[in-house]
Order: sequence, then C-alpha cells, then structure tokens
Amino acid sequence: MTSLDPTPRGDETAVGVISVRLWASARAAAGTSAVEVEASRPLTLAAVVERVLEGRPDQLRPVLAGCSVLLGDQPVATRDPAEVLVAPGQTVEFLPPFAGG
Repeated sequence: MTSLDPTPRGDETAVGVISVRLWASARAAAGTSAVEVEASRPLTLAAVVERVLEGRPDQLRPVLAGCSVLLGDQPVATRDPAEVLVAPGQTVEFLPPFAGG
C-alpha cells in the first residue's frame, strides 16, 4: 500500500511559495503582474526581492526601490528588508507611487 502522507521524510524538503504581486509601473517593468518565489523556509524581504529580480529587466530594480511594500495587509514602511521575514504562503505586494486623490 502507498502512503499519501505529504510530510517530508529524511532529507526531503517541503517547498512552499511566496506570492509577489507587482502593480502599475512595477508590473510594466517586470513584464508580469505576479511572481511565485519557491521557499522551503522563511526568507528575508531582501532575498525575495533578489529572487524577483532574477532574469528580469534591469529597469525593475529602481522601480521596486521606489515602491511601498505590503507584507500581507501590513505596510513594511521603514523596516530594513534584510530583517523582515517572509514565510512561504505569505504575499508581498509592490505598490509604486501614484497620483490621484
């Protein structure tokens, strides 16, 4: 009989996904509105950004640097991206500045 238990055993590693949503000019610069970052453990926000930038146009880096960032529904604000942990299953959103009111 075969076990359908998804629990990792031995050196197997369960892989989850961190969902990244890109809005407005970030979407345009990336050429996509969403990126899935595979992660078997929490990553820093800085590491998530580096994974999003992999294989994407160079113009995306300055756009992301100017964005407001949400982790779930909470603003990251002035926290250091190297200290903000993002767990598999969470969503990160990059919101470029916009005009309007």
